Amino acid sequence: MLYCQLSSRIRIPYAVSLQPNTTWSTSSNLSNEKSGHCTSVPRNANMEKLRSGYLFPEISRHELEHTQKSPHARLIRLGIGDTTQPIPDIITSAMAEHAHALSTVQGYRGYGAEQGNMALRRAIAETFYRDLGVKGNEIFVSDGAQCDISRLQMLLGSNVSVAVQDPSFPAYIDSSVIVGQAGKFQEETGKYENIVYMKCGHDNNFFPDLSTTSRTDIIFFCSPNNPTGYAASRQQLKQLVEFAKANGSIIIFDSAYSTYISDESPRSIFEIPGAKEVAIEISSFSKFAGFTGVRLGWTVVPEDLTYSNGFPVMKDYDRIVCTCFNGASSVAQAGGLACLSKEGYRALTRVVDYYRGNAEIIVDTFASLGLKVDGGRNAPYVWVRFPGYSSWEIFSEILEKTHIVTVPGRGFGPGGEEYIRVSAFGHRGCILEASRRLKNLYK
Repeated sequence: MLYCQLSSRIRIPYAVSLQPNTTWSTSSNLSNEKSGHCTSVPRNANMEKLRSGYLFPEISRHELEHTQKSPHARLIRLGIGDTTQPIPDIITSAMAEHAHALSTVQGYRGYGAEQGNMALRRAIAETFYRDLGVKGNEIFVSDGAQCDISRLQMLLGSNVSVAVQDPSFPAYIDSSVIVGQAGKFQEETGKYENIVYMKCGHDNNFFPDLSTTSRTDIIFFCSPNNPTGYAASRQQLKQLVEFAKANGSIIIFDSAYSTYISDESPRSIFEIPGAKEVAIEISSFSKFAGFTGVRLGWTVVPEDLTYSNGFPVMKDYDRIVCTCFNGASSVAQAGGLACLSKEGYRALTRVVDYYRGNAEIIVDTFASLGLKVDGGRNAPYVWVRFPGYSSWEIFSEILEKTHIVTVPGRGFGPGGEEYIRVSAFGHRGCILEASRRLKNLYK
């Protein structure tokens, strides 16, 4: 039987996580639970402000608990957005050839450029930014977009103000908390006091009302959005760039799902005139090339982007990269070059189309049940609303009654309440079986 994310034995990432909405106590009660030696080093106060374990290890913990309770259940994992289709042979062959060459005198290479193989940087520029004026030296190859979010936070420091979409990918907020930008958590609102939450829901076409949005130094913006699956229109991104220019802000634009766009929505912020003066773009090979385990991504920091004193942001980011990173794996970069070859990219397009087909099945399933469904068209995520219900309640009900793992929308911010996110990453048989189970549950 295909593994296909359909198994009574699931693989759980190694992680220690806390219950939702809990924190480790710093009171004397905690000291009573300790034994043995403690250092005199205080805990980072910002870490104490994090409200729970990181979202996706939390989901894995619930999966584990469920399989322990129902050991014979055939679990379908449509929660954590991990790819499932094999990487095309032309790409893995290139990585294998490069790896084998390392065992030869002629083929061995040690450290590479921290910024990445220039051939790959130019290939990224040519493939994704053709005619947009992005040059190879403005592209920094990395081990993934999520790692780059943290490097950018290190670059920006604790004294900047931040805005995020609500709902949004949790790494933006969690990294802001860790570096000291977020302030105190407000229990009554479920928000951090110093972060501006830009509401992006169905009622405002998933784009914030910028006329009422407070000015911040940094604006995190993901399109197509994770979790809603919405891709911002050209006019919307034009408004965002104009807003950033007027306020002297920097946009950190996450385009990790851009290859899933099937309409005329921009795939890069740099399609918008003037964006190179106000934006940084992060992206990844993970979701279009199946590199979630291989690890490869990139960040574009334009030469035209400067701080208030006129100093180029790119120079500081280069220093961060050279200080904190020894460069992406040469084997992964060889695979990245193969991905961007004509034949490799054609093969990956077929894989993306496969996941799009999965998303269409999921959308049709929930729509047939009379539920409001967004996403799935330009992204591998489907965003489903259950009015009047807690998202964690819906998550638990679906898990317990159908053995399907989703993600509660509340994990992406207050704006995700009443929603669940369903991933289209999976083998077709799993998607069809999930559809059958969900229809039986909610018919």
